[in-house]
Amino acid sequence: MKVDRLVSIIMILLDKKRIGAQALADMFEVSPRTIYRDIDAINMAGIPVRGASGVGGGFEIMPEYKIDKKVFSTADLSALLMGLSSLSNIVRGDELVHALAKVKSFIPADRAKDIELKLNQICIDLSPWLGNSNIQTYLEIIKSALQENKLLSFEYIAHRGKSTTRTVEPYQLVMKSSHWYLQGYCHKRKDFRLFRLSRMSNLQMQEETFALRDYQKPILDFTDTLETLQTEIKIRIHKSVMDRVLDFCSYEDFSPAGEEHYIVSFPFIENEYYYDILLSFGDKCECLEPSHIREEMKRRIHDIAALYQN
Repeated sequence: MKVDRLVSIIMILLDKKRIGAQALADMFEVSPRTIYRDIDAINMAGIPVRGASGVGGGFEIMPEYKIDKKVFSTADLSALLMGLSSLSNIVRGDELVHALAKVKSFIPADRAKDIELKLNQICIDLSPWLGNSNIQTYLEIIKSALQENKLLSFEYIAHRGKSTTRTVEPYQLVMKSSHWYLQGYCHKRKDFRLFRLSRMSNLQMQEETFALRDYQKPILDFTDTLETLQTEIKIRIHKSVMDRVLDFCSYEDFSPAGEEHYIVSFPFIENEYYYDILLSFGDKCECLEPSHIREEMKRRIHDIAALYQN
């Protein structure tokens, strides 16, 4: 018995007032006997389908069970379709296809054009411009492991480039700041960890299954922590990198410094990530203060220059 056929039959019954067994059999290229078994399965799942005999007879979902299409406003349907469509760009699967079909079945013909217009007013595409070509494949592997409660193994590039082999019980896929992560219980660390997919290699789903633990959701909001750790530094930038600097602060943090430069109050944490951000602006950015960060920038630039001198 194919689950996708059952879902499709339910959607047809929700959309139509009544349809015959032979018509359904022809539609799905199966026998009427198979359709009768499918209807029994749908009834057992709690969706009340009744049969009517005679001319114009067939199967129908009991009227009191059907959802009135008018229960969803144009804005409701547009929002649902927008969310499902944006996910389908990066997380492929039959479940999303069926979910989209379900939502579309609620669109009355007289509102279809209006909903399409509103849907096209906002486009959410979460797929990256460039990046690791393995990500999509890894997403599918992890989704399968999540559904089947199977262990995952992979090589992982951790902090400072250290490579380790991990065996992990998968619990959740997470997208944060345009990057995919796996939250799972790591057998090596004997604790829950968050793994970035782009740092994985040789990802394999094992045959071994695992018993679910009490799940610890990852901490994804570091607003309070960042406010404690961050300090503001003064940088002088050329206008040509202004668009990139705006990814890290707001326009209110900019003060003109001549015709082509700005002084910027830049949020900064003294770690590799933030020093790399400043270095990424090249000679279009100068750290003015505090002095110890300016000196550290000079040291790093000297080390880079020494690489090319040798």
